[in-house]
Amino acid sequence: MNFDLSDDQRAIAQMADSLFADHCDDDALRLWDSSGEAMMGDLWGLCVETGLHALAIPEHAGGSDLGMTELMLVLQAQGRSLGQVPLWRHQLAAATLAYFALADAATWAARAAAAEVILTLSVEARASACGIELQAQPCEGGWLLNGRVSALAFGLQAQAALVLAEAEGQARLVLLDLSAAQIRRVPGVLSHGEPVAEVQVEGLRISAEQLLPGPALDWLEARSQAALAALQLGVSDEHIRRTVAYVSEREQFGRAIGSFQAVQMRMADAHIDLEALRSALWQLCYRLDAGLAAPSEALATAYLACEAGHRIGHSAQHVHGGIGVDLTYPIHRFLYWSRALGLALGGSAACLERLGHWLGDNDKLGWKYDLDEHQVL
Repeated sequence: MNFDLSDDQRAIAQMADSLFADHCDDDALRLWDSSGEAMMGDLWGLCVETGLHALAIPEHAGGSDLGMTELMLVLQAQGRSLGQVPLWRHQLAAATLAYFALADAATWAARAAAAEVILTLSVEARASACGIELQAQPCEGGWLLNGRVSALAFGLQAQAALVLAEAEGQARLVLLDLSAAQIRRVPGVLSHGEPVAEVQVEGLRISAEQLLPGPALDWLEARSQAALAALQLGVSDEHIRRTVAYVSEREQFGRAIGSFQAVQMRMADAHIDLEALRSALWQLCYRLDAGLAAPSEALATAYLACEAGHRIGHSAQHVHGGIGVDLTYPIHRFLYWSRALGLALGGSAACLERLGHWLGDNDKLGWKYDLDEHQVL
């Protein structure tokens, strides 16, 4: 495997690292906490100015037409800095519309690339215990929607959203114009600061084009799992870095606690979890960019992201001791983000269950067995 980045990819990563590091240090995050703002508007403006908001949007819709690898590098930087902007949801929603939507529905992608609107998405209901709560019934000229979408990220700030609806017994992606009179949005905030809204839909008629074809959901879900895993990789990477710095300085019994074998082993395990996630994520992004199917790889990466976030997060809190639960000290932010990302992925148990169902229906075990040199004739 060759994980070397191209010159362009390294440039994108360096630009993202610099942008987020300059605008999301601990002091800036504290100020944002007290500002009452739902999202970091100035940071979003810089993402638009530098083109980071449209990396994965195809060229024919006005985007940069880059892949998941480039987006992954940017999301790692966002995760390390805890920047509260809708980067991946905005452009993956736009990319899905650009590739799968027809007629007027597809024009939202071009508007998103031009930053005229903010798009968001939610595919969490597929792994939710409550299931899909938005129902689509066929009607003359289109579909009739009733139900709700819980905790839609940036649901009050966005102008349109791709959400899941159950249509004739199947999960399908639906494009909602959130300004419709039949939609009511109730705002909220998650524990890590992400703005959400409960979207209640009653008697909304949509055109046939606003219900996307079946393959769009699988295409989007795998990329959503990769995006969330990339954010988790960035969050956990910085979580470990800060924890190592702390245990190298904090002294107990006349010596740095980082010299204790138990602490060293705990941090070594955390590093192993991080690198396992990194390898799986890069492999997944390679397959997505190469146009290869990756349903099991996406689920395996989602599971590793949930596990890494949980294990690294709690290890960091443990070795920090009492200061780890002091809200005036910044380390708690990384635990909050890790828990939120794990919930967005559905949790490790749900990911394993879905992966088990996939393995039960497929006679190949692991990514390498679908390559030509491993085919059994």
